[in-house]
Amino acid sequence: MGQSSSSSSTPFATEGGDLVSNLDKVFKDFKLESEMVSPEAITLIQSHLEKGQLHRAVSAINDTLRDIDNAPLNIAVIGESGAGKSSFINALLGVRQDEENAAHTGPVEITLHRTKYEYKKFPNVMLWDLPGLETTPPPLYNYLQKIKFWEYDIFIIVSAKRLKMNDLDLAIAIRKMKKNFYFVRTKVDLDLNNLRKFKPSTFNKDEILQRIRNYYVTQLERANIDDTQLFLVSNLELSDYDFQRLETTLLRELPMHKHQKQHIFMQYLSTVAEAAIDQRRDSLRQKVWLDALKAGVLATIPFMSSIIDDDVVKLGETLTFYRSHFGLDDASLETIAKHFNVSIEKLKTNLRSPHLLSVEKDEESLEKKLLTYVEKSRAEFSGGLIATTMYVQNIFYLKMYFLECVAKDAKVLLRKENFKDAVGSGPNSLLQHVRNDNGKSEAPSS
Repeated sequence: MGQSSSSSSTPFATEGGDLVSNLDKVFKDFKLESEMVSPEAITLIQSHLEKGQLHRAVSAINDTLRDIDNAPLNIAVIGESGAGKSSFINALLGVRQDEENAAHTGPVEITLHRTKYEYKKFPNVMLWDLPGLETTPPPLYNYLQKIKFWEYDIFIIVSAKRLKMNDLDLAIAIRKMKKNFYFVRTKVDLDLNNLRKFKPSTFNKDEILQRIRNYYVTQLERANIDDTQLFLVSNLELSDYDFQRLETTLLRELPMHKHQKQHIFMQYLSTVAEAAIDQRRDSLRQKVWLDALKAGVLATIPFMSSIIDDDVVKLGETLTFYRSHFGLDDASLETIAKHFNVSIEKLKTNLRSPHLLSVEKDEESLEKKLLTYVEKSRAEFSGGLIATTMYVQNIFYLKMYFLECVAKDAKVLLRKENFKDAVGSGPNSLLQHVRNDNGKSEAPSS
């Protein structure tokens, strides 16, 4: 059993280019996250971050994650005409072929337009019966546009008899979109009945099913598609073969697909958020640097290295300003804690900026603590200042250290695991790891 070599089997047969390079052109500007979340939602979150309104950004992210969770999952049933897609959908829906809400089937029935069916066995899931690829002239892009390929979350590629190049082309296109798919081989009951009728002496049901499975696995491996799940089914005899295993798989994995959408959004958001936070931090870095230069030029700063009480007061004011600038002031943290459904005390244990100027009983003196900050900051921002007093340098490095801690805290609060109510994480997932000053991962305080 080999692959079909029909000249019409591949949508790029007349294009003079290979499938992968053509798909690269098709999906050049495709971004999965833009299909899940409106540009307005992203713009709103970005705007809040750029303005230092972290609590509003957290609220908008929560709303967006809930929108993703409440949006229906769209399952596309796709494949060539005659493969039994519509009958397969009726089997999934649990309806007879002659019922009013059943997908149209028959020897001359060809699906020309995509049709949606509510998959009542699973809440908020839609099944889409899609036209066969051969109903649209090449190139493949025309077909993808016609069926609105990017609107679906999961694909079930239905095939009967031999695996066609069209089926493999669709699988490659789905993979380019980083979406999930299953292969379903239909009409195995017909194959078995024919072989039982015409070769009764050598008929062995299990061997025949294994040969069919091996054939599909081999063809998929040759196309570098060896990590997908394959199901052999009959659209009429649902208790036989793999139909029940397919339904069990859907029951188990559909929630995972929804969480995957949320994960992709949060991955994309982390890039947007970090860029906005870094931009805000960098603008303040310039001010710190210019203030230090100005202080060095003016001969009014004492030539000393120690930090006096008045400095601590001014540093406290600077830290308060930085926290407010990034939306990490106490009032904002109270609001964020409510969004995360944790106490303000719990939230603060996972942040550094609220504790920079406090000294616990078992800690060193505040002056020694500040000088430790200076050394850490000096290592990170070495070469920042030249030809100025040690005192000016110390204040400069402390401000840079404070600024860096506040910016890192803002990023910590936007990690995916914090949004446990929206993404369905476990109750103990809040800020499971924070970064210590050496960049090592450590468990948060309880």
